[in-house]
Amino acid sequence: MKIPIFLPWINNNDKKIMLSSLNSPNLTDGPKLDEFERIFSKKVGCKYSIGVSNGTAALHLALKSMGITSGDEVILPDMTFVATANAVILCGAKPVLADIEKSLNISPESIKKKINKRTKAIIPVHFAGLSCKMDEIMSIARKHNLIVIEDCAHSLGSEFNEKHVGTFGNAGCFSFYPTKNITTIEGGMVITNSQEISNKIKQLRNHGLTRNLIQRSKNTKPWIYDIEEPGYNYRLDEVRSSLGLSQIKRFDIITKKRVNAAKYYNKKLQNERGIEVVNHEYENIHVYHMYIIRIKPEFGISRDLVHKKLFNKGIKTTVHYKPLHLFSNFKKLKLKNGQFIESSKAYKECLTIPLYPTISKKEQDYVIDNLLKLRK
Repeated sequence: MKIPIFLPWINNNDKKIMLSSLNSPNLTDGPKLDEFERIFSKKVGCKYSIGVSNGTAALHLALKSMGITSGDEVILPDMTFVATANAVILCGAKPVLADIEKSLNISPESIKKKINKRTKAIIPVHFAGLSCKMDEIMSIARKHNLIVIEDCAHSLGSEFNEKHVGTFGNAGCFSFYPTKNITTIEGGMVITNSQEISNKIKQLRNHGLTRNLIQRSKNTKPWIYDIEEPGYNYRLDEVRSSLGLSQIKRFDIITKKRVNAAKYYNKKLQNERGIEVVNHEYENIHVYHMYIIRIKPEFGISRDLVHKKLFNKGIKTTVHYKPLHLFSNFKKLKLKNGQFIESSKAYKECLTIPLYPTISKKEQDYVIDNLLKLRK
């Protein structure tokens, strides 16, 4: 049996709606994008949603719209995908890495230690589908007058104190990459309750044009628009917007299937010697973008050897993620390993095992049985 780490769930209706969008005269900047943005806003409980080409673009535009620039510092977790830091660098600013907690989310105490006069923003990453401690993070931000941009790439559907992630700070940024809880193949979304931020991002995603394609097509002079500052080609086209529309309409079903599969893993693994199930105590508020376990010394063999032996059995696993401070591009920041005790420990122990909406109990049992057979 071969078990992938993830399988996207694209059904016949998804394919049908994508094909139908090709009949539109507007293949980008069109009505499907508008509809997707409206439904997304309703789903997460915000005033404005702006569809963009990917999650990295979402972060980049959010930072740019709030004036993050050269000389500024932005605090973000050491344990995240590199895109979080790259978006900061693209603005000319400096990413400042904070350690994580056992939950794999950013540590509020570590954030406090990183703040100085150059600090302008915090990017908390809601890791693997579990919300950060947004009450503590927002308290820190208010005290120091800092911008908060939430990286919600893993966490559509996740809430903190019954409020959707992405609605606590100035903006929230989502990704629709194929592994995410819904997909547009490539795509992203920025959400905000600020009309000023929304308008700015809409201009920046479309080369800086002050009027979009639909607005210009209603005028006898469609070439009349202004460029107030340079922008980017970060648009989300109609085909991918159509897929997003189809997926978000069955988001509750997709999430329920993921959560049920995760709960099955929890039940089978949480009391096994040498295996620590990450965040199983939060299973009722977790949306499980990924399912992560820790291979402890008591298991008897290393995490890397577990990965290798499962691979030989046809089971794909991986590690999320290599801490940012270990990459060559960030070593020039002169960071020391001792600053990142929890992220360094997580990197040695954590293993992501297969999880996707259509995974069967038979497939999960195959993963579980082969995993437990490796224990010494």
